[in-house]
Amino acid sequence: MRFPPQGRRQSHGIGSTHHFTEALDQLLAADPRYDREAYLFLQDALDFTMKSRKKQKTDLSRHVTGQELLEGVRVFALKEYGPMVSTVFETWGISKCEDFGEMVFNLIRVSIFGKTDTDTIEDFRNGYDFHEAFVKPFQPEGRIGTPKPQPGEPVQKS
Repeated sequence: MRFPPQGRRQSHGIGSTHHFTEALDQLLAADPRYDREAYLFLQDALDFTMKSRKKQKTDLSRHVTGQELLEGVRVFALKEYGPMVSTVFETWGISKCEDFGEMVFNLIRVSIFGKTDTDTIEDFRNGYDFHEAFVKPFQPEGRIGTPKPQPGEPVQKS
């Protein structure tokens, strides 16, 4: 995915905020499944992904694939929202990687994002499990040497 000549923020050096706002209004009127903030987050996640590639000196001439964007979304979301990621995404109507694919292709339809001939919505299917990506990193680990009680077993106090 790439930003086309018109984007959300002047700081990117990418064109008019007015066009972005109009295009996003049009998109939300046609498909209200996802919150406006979700689309703003997605654009920021794409920017984060592109900047990460630059830091890693990755081939910047190549566009960002769906899988690369999903990884950027994961890292950026954890950085921005920490243990609240799942809650934030839920309020925005996002519950799986496929939702990001739907949003990306909505943004492509209104010319906010661009794509290549090989990009498909299937690129976002089965990306990662949201629980594994956004909940598990914040769950406390059991103490070493202390077995977890089995269901129905009393919990031993230390």
